[in-house]
Amino acid sequence: MTVLPTALDTNSPEYAANRGSMAEKLAELETEHAKALAGGGEKYVTRHRGRGKLPARERIELLVDPDTPFLELSPLAAWGSDCAVGASLVTGIGVVEGVECLITANDPTVRGGASNPWTLKKALRANEIAFANRLPVISLVESGGADLPSQKEIFIPGGALFRDLTRLSAAGIPTVAVVFGNSTAGGAYVPGMSDHTVMIKEQSKVFLGGPPLVKMATGEESDDESLGGAEMHARTSGLADHFAVDEHDAIRQARRIVARLNWRKAHTDPGPAEPPKYDEDELLGIVPGDLKAPFDPREVIARLVDGSDFDTFKPLYGPSLVTGWARLHGYPVGILANAQGVLFSEESQKAAQFIQLANQRDIPLLFLHNTTGYMVGKEYEQGGIIKHGAMMINAVANSKVPHLSVLMGASYGAGHYGMCGRAYDPRFLFAWPSSKSAVMGPQQLAGVLSIVARASAAAKGQPYDDEADAGLRALVEQQIEAESLPMFLSGRLYDDGVIDPRDTRTVLGMCLSAIHTAPVEGARGGFGVFRM
Repeated sequence: MTVLPTALDTNSPEYAANRGSMAEKLAELETEHAKALAGGGEKYVTRHRGRGKLPARERIELLVDPDTPFLELSPLAAWGSDCAVGASLVTGIGVVEGVECLITANDPTVRGGASNPWTLKKALRANEIAFANRLPVISLVESGGADLPSQKEIFIPGGALFRDLTRLSAAGIPTVAVVFGNSTAGGAYVPGMSDHTVMIKEQSKVFLGGPPLVKMATGEESDDESLGGAEMHARTSGLADHFAVDEHDAIRQARRIVARLNWRKAHTDPGPAEPPKYDEDELLGIVPGDLKAPFDPREVIARLVDGSDFDTFKPLYGPSLVTGWARLHGYPVGILANAQGVLFSEESQKAAQFIQLANQRDIPLLFLHNTTGYMVGKEYEQGGIIKHGAMMINAVANSKVPHLSVLMGASYGAGHYGMCGRAYDPRFLFAWPSSKSAVMGPQQLAGVLSIVARASAAAKGQPYDDEADAGLRALVEQQIEAESLPMFLSGRLYDDGVIDPRDTRTVLGMCLSAIHTAPVEGARGGFGVFRM
């Protein structure tokens, strides 16, 4: 075995400072996660329970197999917006009757579960994950439909939700809807377009238009039960495939539906895996609080992969990018990890070759980000950094094996693209609280704007106000710093969650297991033109 050695000194002042910085960021993250867990707040949670109903996460807890984890996705969606953190929707991956499923649950304690623009983005991302990984979808529905004040941002793109359900079904990926309350207007198409629908006696209400709308449109007098109640849909319309007497019975029936799916993974379980040789808790002290300070990504890899066993590829060539092969929870992975931040031509060429090799062998790729981007300067431009960086980005863009990305530190500029950022469709992307991502660092961006403004003033023969320049630079730095933080980016669904570094191995293991529900097949060519 090629076990990675460690040089991490857990008694050093540097380690203590790094750990302290990470602890502060984790405390901030916990505070923001608590807002999502609180839903609509104590008042509305109490009202919901008073109606004999379970909160969204308790429904999920009853749905998934006992003592199995639930990987919640995008819990900070809508952070920093006018909408509630979490976007009134819970999404994630859980095991139901031994089957890994993509689960979504409306949170009715937040404005009745109504969908706002961030709800839509979060739901569409969940469907994307289900489709790419062939995960059965279970929708726990209780929503008043679109949040009407923001309908202009929901109505037109919102049709994609129903399109996705039909495409999932057409692809042979099962869809199950369990209706716990209102599912009105456009929301009625969720149970209407799902393969299997469960409704609850005197609780489910599914109709295109409720009694008031029917009265306005047709003059007809009606009530909820005759218009869209569970018993009517079970006995008369046929929309309900299963009739439940209460929420627990509905969840039981949903579990039985999954048990009868005859669903099989494309790949067998790899079996038990040897844990890393080093303590995962030590991951808290590796990344410096100041991302300008370098750190060795091998220390991270050694605490993630099975047995800390890692075979390095081209260790002496392009050393600012660590590449190599390992297993993680038994699954083979190829790893690309930034070492010193900057990507040079050699690193780019090495990455392109490594990505091609992973595709030849059908091995998923894990990208561990800590890059300030591709190197700039006359020497590097003349050496072909553009075409070499393009070679790496080309390889990433056209790779067919599943990609996983974890932002550990910096992820700036085109380096974010080359390391498979969100725009390059990684199957899953997570961030550590220590990470930052933007077009460039705040100081660099503010400095560039200052230089351009100064040159413009000189070209016009105008004096330059240094005091105003200093103030502008400070404002720009503050803005870019705020917009590069992980909670801000997670709020916009640019990742699938900000995670505790100590959870990284578990999170990646669950993702790899989900990925292997679908076939893993690499590209055999088709990478386009590599400019040499």
